[in-house]
Amino acid sequence: ELSKITMPVIFNEPLSFLQRLTEYMEHTYLIHKASSFADPVERMQCVAAFAVSAVASQWERTGKPFNPLLGETYELVRDDLGFRLISEQVSHHPPISAFHAEGLNNDFIFHGSIYPKLKFWGKSVEAEPKGTITLELLEHNEAYTWTNPTCCVHNIIVGKLWIEQYGNVEITNHKTGDKCVLNFKPCGLFGKELHKVEGYIQDKSKKKLCALYGKWTECLYSVDPATFDAYKKNDKKNTEEKKNSKQVSASEESDEMPMPDSESVFVIPGSVLLWRIAPRPPNSAQMYNFTSFAMVLNEVDKEMESVIPKTDCRLRPDIRAMENGEIDQASEEKKRLEEKQRAARKNRSKSEEDWKTRWFHQGPNPYSGAQDWLYSGSYWDRNYFNLPDIY
Repeated sequence: ELSKITMPVIFNEPLSFLQRLTEYMEHTYLIHKASSFADPVERMQCVAAFAVSAVASQWERTGKPFNPLLGETYELVRDDLGFRLISEQVSHHPPISAFHAEGLNNDFIFHGSIYPKLKFWGKSVEAEPKGTITLELLEHNEAYTWTNPTCCVHNIIVGKLWIEQYGNVEITNHKTGDKCVLNFKPCGLFGKELHKVEGYIQDKSKKKLCALYGKWTECLYSVDPATFDAYKKNDKKNTEEKKNSKQVSASEESDEMPMPDSESVFVIPGSVLLWRIAPRPPNSAQMYNFTSFAMVLNEVDKEMESVIPKTDCRLRPDIRAMENGEIDQASEEKKRLEEKQRAARKNRSKSEEDWKTRWFHQGPNPYSGAQDWLYSGSYWDRNYFNLPDIY
């Protein structure tokens, strides 16, 4: 079980997993856009684009976020993007992070819990994100739920690390019964499918209402399903003709990152662009391949420091040291915090005391019925008494 192994700090990026989760919110404008549409299919298109954009920040992000300590929290208020978010590490074994975001104009609620189930395959690590994601569009009295695709990091022992996302993501509109089924494609032998996402929005009788396609690292388009199917059929025919004209053999064992056929997505005539990724800042490569959004997640000013609880990741000494480039100190602090956490767990087991989460409680998801972590409220009252001393 990889989450129990202490990894050297050099493999990390200076963010906690709670902050990494917050990167879901980078494209919040897609939620506001969804709310503005009267047509449920157009709303679903925006929600699907939001779900795809949520994993886009992972592209080339091969640093591992710090494992949050039990009771660690993170808040983010972005007036410019129209939301505020609170997250808490609610369980340590298994590691579960819960979050709750709300629109500042009371137009949406977005919440969920993530429990990354890790599998080690020798050369690669696969993280399957268990847990439900829920988005409520309050003006439309509508709720959507989905789960994220599987993420795989290749070449963790030698070679250049690279990331792919694959698996099906099914978004359900609980009010209309519409579904959007997206397939994140594994890259395949020749890298033809690298980063590709495609799928359909269908109504409750499974009639296809529209097709979606693109790359999770770049963009997402929608098009009429008949046009899309005709294009796919033609594309398949061309590929097979190419294959027959030159017989290629490839060793199954190739773990190198395949180069995609063409950098961009072929736009089928008649398509509508739903989302395109913002370019990363020029110094991103020296900054752990962070997006502009990720680069400010650790910022703290005097005014903020006086209001945030002492459990906020911004105040966590090992992450702070790493951000300041003090790698040895970060390493020592990380070790100290992990030992402190183990000692606290031991003390609790002696006194048979159970850990009490502060801002979230367990309960059934109101729409899917699955076990979930729900926000208990009152975080923004700024009344932080009896908080655990985790740092």
